[in-house]
Amino acid sequence: MVAGLATWRALGVFWIGVLACLVCLGITLQVLGPPAAHVASTAAPRSIAAPDTALLEPVPGDPTHFLPRIAADGRTPMAVYAASFAGGQGPRIGLIIAGIGLDHAASEAAVKDLPAGVTLAVSPYAHGLDTLLATARDRGDETLVSIPMEPGSRLDDPGDRALMTALPAEEDTRRLDWALSRIAGYVGATGALGRLHGERFAAQPDLLDPTLQAIAARGLLYVDPRPGTAPLSGVPGRSVDVVVDDTAAAATIDTQLADLVRIARAHGSALGLVGAVRPRVMARLVAWTSQLAAQGLVLAPVSALSRSPK
Repeated sequence: MVAGLATWRALGVFWIGVLACLVCLGITLQVLGPPAAHVASTAAPRSIAAPDTALLEPVPGDPTHFLPRIAADGRTPMAVYAASFAGGQGPRIGLIIAGIGLDHAASEAAVKDLPAGVTLAVSPYAHGLDTLLATARDRGDETLVSIPMEPGSRLDDPGDRALMTALPAEEDTRRLDWALSRIAGYVGATGALGRLHGERFAAQPDLLDPTLQAIAARGLLYVDPRPGTAPLSGVPGRSVDVVVDDTAAAATIDTQLADLVRIARAHGSALGLVGAVRPRVMARLVAWTSQLAAQGLVLAPVSALSRSPK
């Protein structure tokens, strides 16, 4: 009988202790409040720096235009004008949109509609780009300048300032300086001039290599628009993996975008080139890029995909 009372007394003490603990826990939760809900970051990408005079020098014989250069303190344009990129898990995909500036309305729509993280290749033949480039910088879009080069077909016209195989080296150097001095605040250059890729000029190492060395000496990266080319020599950058818009057909574009994803998953990154700012292509890209995160892919600026020189 005594043992039974002792057992019940012990159980009573135990349950009183449990209730006391629950009361204390309830009071503590009331004081602390509910746990904070996780809120996805909606911070906009960091704006890219405006052109810095320390990274500019006058064109010889033309003090009204300026070439990029490495600053006295060692800063390079490809570092100063690079977009902020937090990285993240998953394969990286880059997109270069070429032909920017020639059609102002289409270019403005592309900059507005495409997500931050794309790279804009600006035609040196374009004019009146101050507002467009300022908008791109505010959004965090990197820019490249397109270098006109002699294309593979003589039926294609790269313009009257293109680097040509038949010209003296000094004239090609002047034309390179002309192209590099048309805009400011860019991370590098590319041979993609719209849908032209400068194949005839780029196929000659004795012409292309000095051009790439001159670009690298100015602290710039270079993107070769010819898929499948060997690693670049003497300049940071890379070649593109896929030309997305060989045709404007939706089925072809979808196939090329699928190829881009396949390459990124296989190698960790992939770079696509869009040669013309066409509404149908831009609309497809807007829809496609909106699904990248759900597929475990990360949209990256070209500087985040660049490789060290060979």
